[in-house]
Amino acid sequence: MSTLQIKGLVASVAGKQILNGIDLTVKSGEVHAIMGPNGAGKSTLSAVIMGKPGYEVHAGQVLLDGVDLLALPAWQRAQAGMHLVMQYPSEVPGVGLTDMLTEAYSARGRSTDGLAAAVADEAERIHFPVALLDRSLNVDLSGGEKKRNETLQLALLQPKFAILDELDSGLDIDALRDCSRRVEDATNATGLGVIAITHYNRLLEELHPDHVHILVKGRIVASGGPELADRLEVEGYEAFAGPDEQPVRAKKPALDDLFAL
Repeated sequence: MSTLQIKGLVASVAGKQILNGIDLTVKSGEVHAIMGPNGAGKSTLSAVIMGKPGYEVHAGQVLLDGVDLLALPAWQRAQAGMHLVMQYPSEVPGVGLTDMLTEAYSARGRSTDGLAAAVADEAERIHFPVALLDRSLNVDLSGGEKKRNETLQLALLQPKFAILDELDSGLDIDALRDCSRRVEDATNATGLGVIAITHYNRLLEELHPDHVHILVKGRIVASGGPELADRLEVEGYEAFAGPDEQPVRAKKPALDDLFAL
């Protein structure tokens, strides 16, 4: 059993504070969905946890089984058991998928015997065309193919925790089903813990969350079970915003204003 703890996380990027005190605990096998409007800090949270350059942490901790991840470079966070499924997967010309996985396995001290067969099996499982396995990583792939590729990597690397940064972005129904079900299978088979960042309920219809959190202006303002996502679908984010976070609405002119000089 592993535990990822985020305690009082405050962070900024480009001189602007985005995270204003995030507290979250995720355990092995759990799926935590984080939902929020654009600019709420969802992708910033994933970037800070994974160690993306350009982000400054002002306070708080991110602990993986008691290890301070914020003190580690990004590659050591990955070796410790963290994994990011990117919203916009990078293209890496000249580097094949199996080559990348071979290096990742070797860096983790894992045997690469049978790796090529395992890659082919996983590709078939999530309906990722085998003909694309020999291409450079993500080069000339469609959005759905890139997300299937990301999911394949996640399944084979078997991290302790995965952050899915809008896995559903750009996916059709079939790809969404294949990717989300593969992630959910990993939560049951290997105890993968998941933070699923999403705008929409459709991902959660396939990747069934244990907990749902609403993030607004860098703070978690509500937490609950799957029913919270259903409520959000009806009421929108405005229902969860505090008095200082309500959108500014234009004043409707009174009748007398129409004739004012």
